[in-house]
Amino acid sequence: MKQDVEKGEKEELIQPLIEQQNIVACKEDGSHKNENRGTIGMVLLSTFVAVCGSFEFGSCVGYSAPTQSAIRNDLHLSISEYSLFGSVLTIGAMAGAVTSGRIADFIGRKEAMRMSATFCITGWLAVYFSKGALPLDTGRVFTGYGIGVFSYVVPVYIAEITPKNLRGGLTTVNQLMIVTGSSVAFLIGTIVTWRTLALTGLIPCIFLLLGLFFIPESPRWLAKVGRKREFEIALQKLRGKDADVSDEAAEIQDYIETLQLLPKAKMVDLFERRYIRPVIVGVGLMVFQQLGGSSGKVGTIAYACLQVPITIVGAFLMDKSGRRPLLIVSATGTFLGCFLTGISFYLKGHQLLHAWVPMLAVSGVLIYIGSFSIGMGAVPWVMMSEIFPINIKGAAGSLVTLVNWLGAWAVSYTFNLLMNLSSSGTFLFYAGFCALTVLFVAKVVPETKGRTLEEIQASMNT
Repeated sequence: MKQDVEKGEKEELIQPLIEQQNIVACKEDGSHKNENRGTIGMVLLSTFVAVCGSFEFGSCVGYSAPTQSAIRNDLHLSISEYSLFGSVLTIGAMAGAVTSGRIADFIGRKEAMRMSATFCITGWLAVYFSKGALPLDTGRVFTGYGIGVFSYVVPVYIAEITPKNLRGGLTTVNQLMIVTGSSVAFLIGTIVTWRTLALTGLIPCIFLLLGLFFIPESPRWLAKVGRKREFEIALQKLRGKDADVSDEAAEIQDYIETLQLLPKAKMVDLFERRYIRPVIVGVGLMVFQQLGGSSGKVGTIAYACLQVPITIVGAFLMDKSGRRPLLIVSATGTFLGCFLTGISFYLKGHQLLHAWVPMLAVSGVLIYIGSFSIGMGAVPWVMMSEIFPINIKGAAGSLVTLVNWLGAWAVSYTFNLLMNLSSSGTFLFYAGFCALTVLFVAKVVPETKGRTLEEIQASMNT
């Protein structure tokens, strides 16, 4: 009997969230048009500042490839010692992922980015001044922790400040700046010393720290922690001084007040019925993103040159075609790319159709890179920032970000082992996961284009 009463009380708390979507939908042709009467200058500035953290992310990831021989020679490191240096970045990032959501919820999105930049600066200085393996590894762990937090808080901040008609494209800039940062670090690393390259990693952090003085905190986070006056000021600043933000502010405030009635979410609460669908979507997309073979990068310069422009195309398409079509097209393309690459290795191993092997291999790699860049690279991060109610966003975001980093580590660790067992089998294995991604998106993933965060999160409970 007691359980029935508790269940009824929970349903009463959730019902306003479900009903809110229908109410907002009825107002779609009226009140939400006010969102377009302001300016987006501050939104663009805030996005630019935030994605300095994404560029820093890419810089950290791209640092080790061009510096390996120089660091080993200067510091007299063995292969195993340098391998540790390369791998501890992921360990630090997983630690950052575990704590990222709670930190961003406790001190705010801006302060979390400021803290992350401080960790990265400390790490880069440790690398620059290192005389041996220990300070080198310590610095790498610090930068890893910083980018682990960045990987969560940057897309969340952008999603929370952006109007719904621009949210997909601007959140995709996060992924664009990651690949740009990685590419720039690799290219610069071919012409400067490894210590100088470490100093260049400070530049995006400095831009970020300075920029944070000029941009507002996330209005949704301010509303969540009860800072109503600051919430209204931040929202007005983001939409422009002449914009009418009363309807948007009321919608956000009503949604936050309803969520405040629910108990504070713990990690175990994520697996309750009312939250399980967004958790499955978020975790599933991250798993399929990594197990499709995304961490087994081949041909760094070609990868960078192709990935950056296609990621830009994906950013423009995000709010036009929608998330689901991009994911389906992208996953289909990655399947084809892996399949062709696997076939090329099979033909080579069996001494068949020699003339076709190079063409199939190159075509497979290019198709994979292009397809991944247009959808699977960026969309999972966009949707992670959209689908979770703000009362569980910290715990859920930490879980999803951790899954992504664990997947990246697993694929990187096993890639060479699988290739030694069977080159063709490795890529056909990845192709199988890409095919499963298409089914997962078609059956489970919702469309979030053109809807406010409150509408999306309410609909996930229906």
